[in-house]
Amino acid sequence: MPSTTAITVSQLIRLVGLPDAPVLIDVRVDDDYAADPRLLPASRRRDFKTVSTWAAEFSGSKVAVVCQKGQKLSQGVAAWLRHEGIQAESLEGGFEAWAAAKAPLVTASAIPPRDEKGRTVWVTRSRPKIDRIACPWLIRRFVDPKAVFLFVDPAEVPLVADRFAAVPFDIEGVFCSHRGERCTFDTMIEEFGLRAEALDRLALIVRAADTARLDLVPQAAGFLAASLGLSRMFRDDLEQLEAGMLLYDAFFRWCRDATDETHNWPVGGKAP
Repeated sequence: MPSTTAITVSQLIRLVGLPDAPVLIDVRVDDDYAADPRLLPASRRRDFKTVSTWAAEFSGSKVAVVCQKGQKLSQGVAAWLRHEGIQAESLEGGFEAWAAAKAPLVTASAIPPRDEKGRTVWVTRSRPKIDRIACPWLIRRFVDPKAVFLFVDPAEVPLVADRFAAVPFDIEGVFCSHRGERCTFDTMIEEFGLRAEALDRLALIVRAADTARLDLVPQAAGFLAASLGLSRMFRDDLEQLEAGMLLYDAFFRWCRDATDETHNWPVGGKAP
């Protein structure tokens, strides 16, 4: 009988990267983590021994707990969270099963230091169009769901980065920016070590739209039009980002699940 308190790798893969994905908590012991310092996308590390002190942080969330093999640590932490009224499951087979399935993993060393509230902080130019929406989407869906994004005048980006301990991106002369013909979205996928066919498809669309090479992929022109339309609908960059998240969610789902689907009218016949 399938477990009612565990989630399988195949089930979790279908949820990762989506807005309603469960919160992922990595409770591997330090030795196991040191042996492979990668993380499931958007997961956060916690000490299983102190679960009673941090459990309330996840109140109201759906949670999946990951240990090395999906045994005592993740099952114990998930049980404790359920005791606290939190919907929690353990990952069947744990980190080892996830890695063996070649599911997406994030290089932990590429994640910037977090602020006092546990958030990564990023800064870029105001009035985003494509890359400066794509990168926050990637970070919030695959790296840090609570990441903070600061949009400022282009000339102020380096100084804001320095004063507010923020990571600058998508400006010239910084680490996270365009590299050759590839855009900042490509750079972040590479640096975070993310490997997923759907992300590669999405990256091609983003690159084509962001670098004016609409011939690279048929979806680029429509994606560019939607992105430019969004940029004119919102005066506030953060409101635009929130609206843009849905656009990227939709394209990610298309890239993952719907590339072979077509749509014609009328169905089963010719138009009158």
